[in-house]
Amino acid sequence: QVQLVESGGGLVQAGGSLRLSCAASGSIFSSNAMGWFRQAPGKEREFVAAVSRYDSSTSLVDSVKGRFTISRDNARNTLYLQMNSLKPEDTAVYYCAAAVRKTYMTSTPPRANYWGQGTQVTVSS
Repeated sequence: QVQLVESGGGLVQAGGSLRLSCAASGSIFSSNAMGWFRQAPGKEREFVAAVSRYDSSTSLVDSVKGRFTISRDNARNTLYLQMNSLKPEDTAVYYCAAAVRKTYMTSTPPRANYWGQGTQVTVSS
């Protein structure tokens, strides 16, 4: 049973924007912090952004600060990642994730209880 479903990936030119969405089952969304990870070819999966379930506070990796925004719509059980000023180095498969605490996803190594199947984001130069 698929519980996290990403959408919104695609091909965009450098400097462009995309918005990723992650639809989650209600039970998972309401009881977990939510986040985004990405994995580029030949690289390990890395943390991108996370949002708390308590106060919607956010954490972002330094490389996307000022360009990406993470948000959650609790009424729709949906997580978003607004990506602006995209760069070729943002090219990766982006995964939605859920964890009991936001700090689990920002730790080293990062941990999550649930994962989506991923959506491809390709930024051309």
